[in-house]
Amino acid sequence: MVPVKEWVPQLKVFWRETKSEMQKVSWPSRKEVVGTTGVVLGATVFFGVYLWVCDVAFYETIKLLFRQFGVSS
Repeated sequence: MVPVKEWVPQLKVFWRETKSEMQKVSWPSRKEVVGTTGVVLGATVFFGVYLWVCDVAFYETIKLLFRQFGVSS
């Protein structure tokens, strides 16, 4: 374990290196962020509705099968 005295210098080095690396990052434009956010939200809603429809269909199918074979729940 590193002694507490060495935390401050190591933290300074870490912060300096982090700042340097963050300047190298290629950040997306606002337009790209808004566009990809729209795609993610749209896909989430689409698949949520799709899974809900599948769930209801499976539920109704199982319920029908149980009724056909005289199984009561």
